[in-house]
Amino acid sequence: MAPEKESNGLDNYAFALEGRFCDLPEKKDEDGSDSSEEEDKNKLAYCVTDVPPWYLCIILGIQHCLTAFGGIIAIPLILSQGLCLQHDGLTQSHLISTIFFVSGLCTLLQVTFGIRLPILQGGTFTLLAPSMAMLSMPEWTCPAWTQNASLVNTSSEAFTEVWQSRMRALQGSIMVGSLFQVVVGFSGLIGLFMRFIGPLTIAPTISLIGLSLFDSAGSSAGNHWGISAMTTVLIILFSQYLRHIAVPFPTYSKDKKLHTSRIYIFQILPVLLGITLSWLICYILTVYNVLPSTPEQYGYLARTDLKGDVMGQAPWFRFPYPGQWGIPTVSLAGVIGILAGVISSMIESVGDYHACARLSGAPPPPKHAINRGIGIEGLGCLLAGAWGTGNGTTSYSENVGALGITKVGSRMVIVASGVLMIIMGVFGKVGAIFTTIPTPVMGGMFMVMFGVISAAGVSNLQYADMNSSRNIFIFGFSMFSGLVIPNWVLKNPSAIATGVVELDQVLLVLLTTSMFVGGYFGFILDNTIPGSNRERGIIAWNKAHQDSTSNTLESGEVYNLPFGITSRLSSSSWLQYIPFCPPGVPKSSDACGADTNSLEPKQPPGIPEPSQIIIGVAL
Repeated sequence: MAPEKESNGLDNYAFALEGRFCDLPEKKDEDGSDSSEEEDKNKLAYCVTDVPPWYLCIILGIQHCLTAFGGIIAIPLILSQGLCLQHDGLTQSHLISTIFFVSGLCTLLQVTFGIRLPILQGGTFTLLAPSMAMLSMPEWTCPAWTQNASLVNTSSEAFTEVWQSRMRALQGSIMVGSLFQVVVGFSGLIGLFMRFIGPLTIAPTISLIGLSLFDSAGSSAGNHWGISAMTTVLIILFSQYLRHIAVPFPTYSKDKKLHTSRIYIFQILPVLLGITLSWLICYILTVYNVLPSTPEQYGYLARTDLKGDVMGQAPWFRFPYPGQWGIPTVSLAGVIGILAGVISSMIESVGDYHACARLSGAPPPPKHAINRGIGIEGLGCLLAGAWGTGNGTTSYSENVGALGITKVGSRMVIVASGVLMIIMGVFGKVGAIFTTIPTPVMGGMFMVMFGVISAAGVSNLQYADMNSSRNIFIFGFSMFSGLVIPNWVLKNPSAIATGVVELDQVLLVLLTTSMFVGGYFGFILDNTIPGSNRERGIIAWNKAHQDSTSNTLESGEVYNLPFGITSRLSSSSWLQYIPFCPPGVPKSSDACGADTNSLEPKQPPGIPEPSQIIIGVAL
């Protein structure tokens, strides 16, 4: 999601021109004295170009995977409802494995050739809303027999064709829609887009992503409100009330030998801990037959044995490949709907890039790096569509926030995360394990996750003057329209009858996508109703997302292309006019007093002090 203002405490991570670029700037008290204690508290253990010891890369890489765990597995489980796969646990496990594999692949592409910051790639909720709107069209409504577990034969050709035909239509729409992001990124048009898009457009767009999924959250949680409430309470307890409590863990080092280190485990992994504990309780209640054993009874869906022997059926190794569900098909309505999600994803990612640079001790990302990052994300969506995840990829704000907790901003840690996700995607048993999570447990997680997404959207209003009646009207009308119009169209789909079938389908998808309706009204009203740039929040927004176009050595070390590609390209002067190519970097005999490319590992970091970061950072 979009980062906070400069005054939120993240300015301690800003780029310092004096000294090594990952060092934090000196902080002065009001009387002019140095705050060395505060400086040591906020100092990064590893900055973006450092290479921590291999074991630390693996440990922190696992942590980043677990931090993104909730969002990554939630997407295929929600999509399974629209794909008629509620009662096919084995196929759900294949979808989870595929999205893990593609997320790892796209992470490696982004860190190596894209923005080159320590930022994780994963499934995006901005594409989930238009995808569900597309699958709710009359022609893609699930047959009644697929909703009855006793009538579903998951190995039959008829059932396979039912869900694969929907997946292929979704794949084609995502692949075509992602080409738009590729063009916008590599052509440098993202800068033009950002001129007309401000907080009053972004706030309703992002907020309505979470609000539009309330029905999915309610349906899942309603299968057993007790279990879902327990999951929600546990996640809130860990992420909000216990986040400042450090738990001692036994560790070993050459200097201190066997000793204990205090780790803020509740702040780092609240979602995973909450789901795991609820999952374990459901398993115990299932083993002792406390939960109902007949489908007609309330609470039956809280059992952990509903997916049968999915663990036994899932293969140990399964390598996902492009076109595994068949040749994708293209739907015009689907492409237009996906475009709305793609635009929202691009805006969100630009904010993530700047927040990630601050938290990893890097200079602000220059234009060529942002263009390349957006282009690579578009390429990632193209790959996700080809592989058949039913979704795209985007930068994960949750993992950006985790950098502030661990004080480790090295991109090698994210490389390790990407490799680990690819390995998880190849092991079929991993995806099968996640399908056994009871739906009420997932419903409890959705209650927290979708609420945080909605609030993160509203937080963009901090840049605008909300004492202005103009801004209050624009935001209120956009939000309310984004809820009312899609709700009415879903109940009256036959009301859209222009006489052109293709146009009817496009309008039906767009008008049932809350984020498009709210974002559209926000964009039109904000750009047509008179108001100053300061009132609209454009000045504060641009200040928080200042671009560094200076051609500095430090910027080049972070954002230039790897493997000597930049030095080879700099020999051709005409390449400087290509939007995604870095300019030549000035040479320097003294790299500000430090060799940032040294591969000599540092000592492990000390105990991290919790940072002031965006709400729900650990989610």
